This record gives sequence, structure tokens and C-alpha cells, in this order.
Amino acid sequence: MSSEFVHLHNHSHYSLLGALPKIGQILDQVKEQGGDAVALTDNGAMYGIIEFYKKAKKMDIKPIVGMDAYIAPHGRLQKRAKVDAKPYRLVLLAENNIGYKNLLKLSSIGFLEGFYYRPRIDKEILKEHSEGLIALSAGAFGEIPSLVRDYGKDKAREALDEYLEIFDRDHFYIELVDRPEIPEQESTNAILIELAKETNTQLVACKDSFYLHPEDSQAWKILQCVRGGKTLEDHERMNQFDYDASLVAPETMIERFKDVPEAIANTRKIADRCNVEIELGVWHFPPVDIPEGETADSLLRKQTYELAGEKYDEPLSDVVKERIDYELDIIKLKEYSGYFISVADYTKWARDNAVVTTTRGSAAGSIVSYIIGISSIDPLEYQLPFERFLNPERPSAPDVDADFADNQRDKVLAYVTEKYGVDSVAQICTFGKMLARGSVRDAGRSLGLPYSFCDTVAKLIPMGSQGFPMTISIALEQVGELRKMQNEDPQVRRLLDLSQKIEGCARHVSVHAAGVVIAPERLIDYTPLQRDNKEGKIITQYEMHSVESAGLIKMDFLGIRNLSILGDSIKLVRAVKGVEIDINNIPLDDPKTFKLLAKGHTMGVFQLSGDGMTRYLVELKPTRIQDIMAMVALYRPGPMESIPEYIRRKFNPKLVSYLDPRMEDILDQSFGIVTYQDDVMLIAIKM
Repeated sequence: MSSEFVHLHNHSHYSLLGALPKIGQILDQVKEQGGDAVALTDNGAMYGIIEFYKKAKKMDIKPIVGMDAYIAPHGRLQKRAKVDAKPYRLVLLAENNIGYKNLLKLSSIGFLEGFYYRPRIDKEILKEHSEGLIALSAGAFGEIPSLVRDYGKDKAREALDEYLEIFDRDHFYIELVDRPEIPEQESTNAILIELAKETNTQLVACKDSFYLHPEDSQAWKILQCVRGGKTLEDHERMNQFDYDASLVAPETMIERFKDVPEAIANTRKIADRCNVEIELGVWHFPPVDIPEGETADSLLRKQTYELAGEKYDEPLSDVVKERIDYELDIIKLKEYSGYFISVADYTKWARDNAVVTTTRGSAAGSIVSYIIGISSIDPLEYQLPFERFLNPERPSAPDVDADFADNQRDKVLAYVTEKYGVDSVAQICTFGKMLARGSVRDAGRSLGLPYSFCDTVAKLIPMGSQGFPMTISIALEQVGELRKMQNEDPQVRRLLDLSQKIEGCARHVSVHAAGVVIAPERLIDYTPLQRDNKEGKIITQYEMHSVESAGLIKMDFLGIRNLSILGDSIKLVRAVKGVEIDINNIPLDDPKTFKLLAKGHTMGVFQLSGDGMTRYLVELKPTRIQDIMAMVALYRPGPMESIPEYIRRKFNPKLVSYLDPRMEDILDQSFGIVTYQDDVMLIAIKM
């Protein structure tokens, strides 16, 4: 049964220190309240839309895609007067896919053209992109309610006429916000109701929620204090009224607006009209120049066989041809040929232009990648399975981690931007989150507590590790002293309670260290865009998981300092010794190099310079590249326990054994020890 009231004006933590709840928490509460639809309308941006859409669909809740837009009073290009920094608000909801595309454009324009403290749009740009959108006049800071409050009904009517001209009467609603604690809001609502009747404009009731429960109010204020650098005392002194901005039950809203039942009924009407279907999981690769009469599949096959002779003796052996054909068949089945051609293009350009380049990860298991120049490792020589990189069952796209010398990475980005167009290339955004220790310090600062006190509590929370983030709740389970302080000191208890509520909230947007997307057409058709605040780079508003769900494949362009050092070393050797070094063809069996490592001379050697690793290398006395590979693979929690056994077996071949004879040709290079993920996969394939 459809719910009578639908929340159409709600903010998540993606409003960046403006609201408290995570996407999943909003949906859980809506479900618990018996709702079947809800809108997400974050401040000026669409960061959470894909996550919201996917999770809502999974929970059988209709996702209403929206944005709480900032409207520049004198136009989005005016950025001087003080009033330009105080834009009005307007809630925009996508009625259909045309509306969703227009939201992508409007949000992007707000950042790329209208940004002045906030991402702003204006009525001029709204006229161009109003199709498929339903607009609500917004809460206290909407233009119409602001004019009612400051100048009276006649001035507000002029603004209403402008909006009705942009959206028409069927797509514009006067919003009545539930703020019973604020007398001024109640009187404003009364005038708005009169205005709606006089102009035959539809009404809609909204809560304009910023947190889930009334008891979350103080944690929400803490977020605002963090954003403004104020204390809670300052915040409460500056705000005359304390109002409830929680996601209240539908019954509460129905009761509150019982005198204007049409405002409640219209929430359902709008929810029923909003039907956006975002296409997910369909890849849109960069465009590839394909000669007439060819396809991406035939072109990749042609390139592979033409270049194979540079890597293998001709005529090609049956083993090589079988591996090439096997991989090409899977690549064709998965429709990834264009992707391989694109990646090979920019990695080849980098090498041709003296940018020290390498690729990491499972791409080394592809003979096609090796032949066309994506990777520099022969998968046959090192027994690397293609299936770890790509197989018919893999739902995600292949992932090539391309590394470039960090002082030349921008050259590669400039190349792909020039090749594909500035409108089609951007780096991916990432979010700085409020982590456990930081949340305690932020909350304590906002509460006006002494720094030393907050620091003492924060330092009792252990540091997390990659892939295993620490949370306050986990810390309370693990650290008895912290738990004791929480139980015995009311101030610590209050601090930790508030810290847990703000923990995990998105704090700011930054640029992903490596992620880049290249669209077949304009990026703005797939993801909203913005500028990075620090360097002004154009980045996506969707983070890497969302941008891939939207169909754009994440490509890794990672700047590595060690590669810059290698590049500079090559130049120095050329200048001083007159020797030209080809870094991709250096000997892997140089006895002097192994002798240095066996003596513990590892300072500055990537992945081999730590104290623990150096100690093991001295014990191991490596004599072949496989020894170095095995040490790098095993030197991590868990597998590290196998290092002493590896060393023993190296010096005493009699200790080498296999759990099953069929494993010998897989594990013979690591003395019978399962060392790599590839070992596990090959054993599974064979056995």
C-alpha cells in the first residue's frame, strides 16, 4: 500500500557538514515508518545520488532524485557583492530521465560557472534546463518565502510569476516547511497558503530534514560548528530558535498539515510522477579510431598478432597462439576490446615520450596486454593466469593500474585530454570522512572542551589499518581504559556519544590519487562535475564506485615518486657514464645486485628497505628474481609466517614437498609454498 505522505526534502551527510545521516540510515528509517518512496536533495550537489538510487531500489523504495539548489540573486556570474554570497534555495526533483540529465547539467554549471562560496545557478540557466524537473519553493531560505518574510506577499508574487513561467503550474509547488517551533515560519506558511490560493499554485508539505531523530539535534549542531569553526555555545547564541529538523513519521506531518490536506496529498502525487531509471552497469568506453571495415574486436586481434613477433619467436608456438586466442575470445565476449586499445594507446604514448611507466596488478596476467604494450611482464614466463584479470563471470571491468613518474603524470593526462576533449576527461573525486580520532577532537573542540582532554581520549582509540578502519565502537570493545572512562566520566560519555553520531560523515571533497574517467561523449551526460578547490581541476561529483555504476570505467593514472627517481637516475647515468639504460630490458640475474641485497644494502629500494624486510633478505641471500618476488608477496600479515620456511627450503631442497603432485609445476619456483593469489587460482583451475 502506498504511503499517504512522502518526504521530498531531505539531506544526507553528502551535504558536507550540513546534515548528519548516511544514505542507508535514511532508507532504513523510511522503511521502518512504512514509506515506499523518498527524495534525496543535498545542498547544491549530487554526490550521493547513485548510492541512494542503488540502495533504495534494493530495499524496494522508490528513489526520487533531487537537489537543493542555490539560486544566485543577481545571476550566477555575479561574484562581488555580499548578497551574491547569500543565494536563495530551490528544491529540484527529476520527474523523468530528461530531468535527471538536466540535474547533472545544473549541478555541474553551479560549480563550474556559478561557484561563489557555494555552487550557484540562476533563472537564466534554469530556463534552459527545466524540462523534466519539478521545483519546490524550498524552506526558509527559498526566494519566495524569503520575500514573504522580508518584503511581503506582493514582492513574493513577482518571484512566483517568474518561477511559474520557467516551470509552469504543473511543475512548480509552493513548499510549506514544518517548523512549528519558529513563530515566523508559521506566519510565513499562512501567507504562502494565501498566495497559493490567489495564484492557483499547488502546495506541498515538507519537513526539510537534516537528521533522523530529535535527539540527533545536538550532533547536527556539532557538524555545523565544525564547518564554521565555532563552538556549540557560539552556535546557540547566534540562533534564536531551536527547531526539530528530524525525519519525522508520516503521521506527524499529516497531523501538522491537516488544515491543508492537499499539501500532503501532493507529496504522493509528486512521488508517483517521479520515475527516473538510471542505467547501471553498462560500460561506456572511450571512443576508438577504427578503420573502415574493422571492428574494435578485429582491430585488437590484428594489433596483437602484428606485434606478437616483437615479444615471441616467430613462427609463434602453439602455446602462445592458444593463449592469445583464448584471451581475445573472452575480451570479445565481454566487449572490452575498445578498452584494451585505449589503455594501450596512452601507455604507449607515455613510453614513447620518455615518461617512466609501468603497470601493476592482475593486468600482468594478460598476454594481450603484454604484446600490445600495456604491461611489460610475460605471463607465460611467470605462470600468471589471465582469469585473475578477466574471466567470463567477472561482473566488473578489468582494472589496469598504470603508474607514471609523478613529475610527468600531468603530461599523460594532458595527452588524453587533448585526444578525447576537455569535456570528456576528468579525474575522480573522493571524500574525506570524519574518522574516529578526528571525530572526537572535532566534537570536543565544538563543545569547548580543553584540547588536552580531547587529545587524551582520542589517543586511546587505536589507529586503523588499510582495509580495517577503526571505529569508536570497535575501540570501546577493544580498549578497556577507554570503556572505563566512558562508564565513569559523564563528560567523556557525552563526548563519545556525539563523536559516534558524526563519525563517518563526509567532510570534504578531494581528488582521487589515481582515478580518471574518459567518456565517449560529454562527461556531463554521465556524472555531475565540479572543480577541485585546491588546484581547480575538473573532477566528477560521483566517487569511483558510483562513477563506474554510471557506466564510466575508472582508469588509474597514478604518479609514483620512485619512477621519477628511476627516470632521473637514467639521465644521470647517461650524462656521467655515457651509458643508455633501457629500464624495460635490464638483466634480472645480475649477481652484484643480489650480493648488495644479501648484505642488507636496501636503503631507498622500493618495498625492500624496511628493517624487517632487510633482515629477512640478509637471511635469504637472494640469488634470483623469484626470491625477490616471493619476499614482496609474503611480507604482509599472515603470509609472513611462511618466510622462515621459504628460507629453509631454499637452502635445503630436501625439505621441499607438495600437498598434491599436481601442484608441483605451479609451486616449484616457490619451493612448494603457496605464495601468490595466482597460485591459489591456478591450483583451483587445475584441481
